[in-house]
Amino acid sequence: MNVRRRLLTGTAIAGATALSLVTLSACSSASDKDGKPQVVASFYPMEFLAKQIIGDADVRVDSLTKPGVEPHDLELKPRQVGDLSKADVVIYLKGLQPAVDEAVGQSEAEHKVDATTLTSLEKHGTSEHGHDHAEGEHEGEGEHDHGGEAGGDPHVWLDPTKYAEVAKGLNKKLAEAYPDHKADFQKNTDALVTKLTALDNEFTAGLKNRTTDTFITTHAAFGYLAERYGLDQEGISGVSLEAEASPARIKEIQEIVKKEKVSTVFFETLASNKGAESVAEDTGLKTGVLDPIEGINDKSKGADYFEVMRANLGALKQALGAR
Repeated sequence: MNVRRRLLTGTAIAGATALSLVTLSACSSASDKDGKPQVVASFYPMEFLAKQIIGDADVRVDSLTKPGVEPHDLELKPRQVGDLSKADVVIYLKGLQPAVDEAVGQSEAEHKVDATTLTSLEKHGTSEHGHDHAEGEHEGEGEHDHGGEAGGDPHVWLDPTKYAEVAKGLNKKLAEAYPDHKADFQKNTDALVTKLTALDNEFTAGLKNRTTDTFITTHAAFGYLAERYGLDQEGISGVSLEAEASPARIKEIQEIVKKEKVSTVFFETLASNKGAESVAEDTGLKTGVLDPIEGINDKSKGADYFEVMRANLGALKQALGAR
């Protein structure tokens, strides 16, 4: 995925690691202060899963990406690079945050969990007709990428079923790191999967009777969600946050709006929405929020993953004319 790559180079990572050792020798990390084992997650969806599975166990979970920071833009501080090596477990999603990918590669953490290895990835893009699809669809192959191969769409958490797959895999990894908590982790994971299954059922029922299948959003982060519920995602700037829509793409979106009876252009909470604003202004469409849940802040339509996903469902139902 072509995201903004303001990442630390190999030399900078090495320098940051060296600097972090000096910093950490003078000032112990947060995990040292409370004496708890530490799990470091790359960004909110990974942090949320870890906290749900770990529950009340005496294990600390920290996120590299603070609330309000666009995950793709994350720049690691020397202290954070040091924390990656000190952590018992590092959980990340390869392909989403290049700076994290590189730092994890040089980390000495014993347990490194790449969430893309816990489910299958697909290559979502824009077809010749503008509709989102998995690569290979035109040939009927439905190709999948496993293990975070280059080009796979990493936004797996926006499909509750795939998110549950990641949760099950993460449970096993955490149990390997903390075997004394294996039974509790399994109990918590079962409860989480039950909640994700219920959420999936809510989406299926809520979107069943609709007047259109098409929704338009700033960038194509919702490919898995669209496929799960039989929708057509139209990303103004494609999967990449950085790609600006061409005049031809804007014209194509305008044609889709008319043909598919689209009523709403969706904004995001953390990313730039210039493309969505332009389309809404040119077409006279309503605007709404469809949150990719890459982080939770005071602009989020809920306090956690489940609340924001249900807010997304409400927004989609209204935009798609679901009853």
